[in-house]
Amino acid sequence: MSFIETLDNLALKKSELVQRFEHLIAPKLDQELEAMAQFSRSLTLQNFGRTMRLFAPLYLSNECINNCRYCGFSRDNPILRVTLDIDEVVAEAQHLARQGFRQILLVAGEHPKFVSCDYLAECVRALTRYFSSISIEVGPMETEDYVSIVEAGAEGLVVYQETYNRGVYVEMHTAGPKRDFNFRLDCAERGYAAGFRRLGVGALIGLTRWQDEAIALAAHLEHLFKRCWQAQITVSLPRLRPAAGGFRPLFSMTDRELAQLVCALRITFPQLGIVLSTRERAPLRDSLALIGVTMMSAGSHTEPGGYTRQGREHLHRTVRGRIVAPEYQDGEDQLATGQFEISDERSPAEIAAVLRRRGLEPVWKDWDQALCGA
Repeated sequence: MSFIETLDNLALKKSELVQRFEHLIAPKLDQELEAMAQFSRSLTLQNFGRTMRLFAPLYLSNECINNCRYCGFSRDNPILRVTLDIDEVVAEAQHLARQGFRQILLVAGEHPKFVSCDYLAECVRALTRYFSSISIEVGPMETEDYVSIVEAGAEGLVVYQETYNRGVYVEMHTAGPKRDFNFRLDCAERGYAAGFRRLGVGALIGLTRWQDEAIALAAHLEHLFKRCWQAQITVSLPRLRPAAGGFRPLFSMTDRELAQLVCALRITFPQLGIVLSTRERAPLRDSLALIGVTMMSAGSHTEPGGYTRQGREHLHRTVRGRIVAPEYQDGEDQLATGQFEISDERSPAEIAAVLRRRGLEPVWKDWDQALCGA
């Protein structure tokens, strides 16, 4: 059964597991939350030890054919855009490899003309010599399109539903193929059928009540653990950050509530990987690393070419679907526009050092394609 049916009936019928999760995210006294945090920490140590996987996002393109009200890459935003060619992608990747990364996430806006499955497969093939683990976060595709990317060497697929509320989803996505809610919702299972061994899902916090998103997300995770049982499942909980277009979150979530959600997810799904990006402030990331987070980005840039200033020679703007030469504003950096602002600007080495001081072991590599050899 598709998760679509489960989600559409969630208000009337919740599994016992989701009901327990709903209780965990209900308002808690300080002592209750502290008990949750201690239990969450013990479960994390039991299932993951003291390790913290470190990865970096590598943005390939900020071209996009979707209009998403909250996203800096949205089609109608008059931003500086670029799609890196393969040599530029490799230059960015080499920089990250020199910093120690062996796990990388390739990110791009949704634009089949610029970011095709063939382009993605070519990028993956070019990077397998530098990285043992390559994941992608791009527009949803059909299973057969994913197959060539898996065969090229990618092992992870990340796709966030953004919001599980159908009405809000329609309001936020005003044009483009991303308006197809159901196609996006089933994306992780199509990726699993294509051979991805890591699947990442999540909701963008700030578009509706975080409690409602969390309940739907928990139901989705329960479904994926049953249907995609051979894959490693991860979840990300990104809170909206300022971006081009000026969109501001419609709903808020406090740091305390984010910590409670991390604990609730760990208690409900002990083997779930929980990802925390550089969207969040350094002190909060350091604290959450001790109670449930198992994977963190570090030293991130959210603009294509941001690590080594690649792609400046073919920067452009897109106006109503037409590519036009850029006209720079006074003081504007001649670099492609990022997807959102980051909060934790520490270097990978600084983050690794903090983790070690807190008794955690940063892991740069936990997988190698050689393990799949005959």
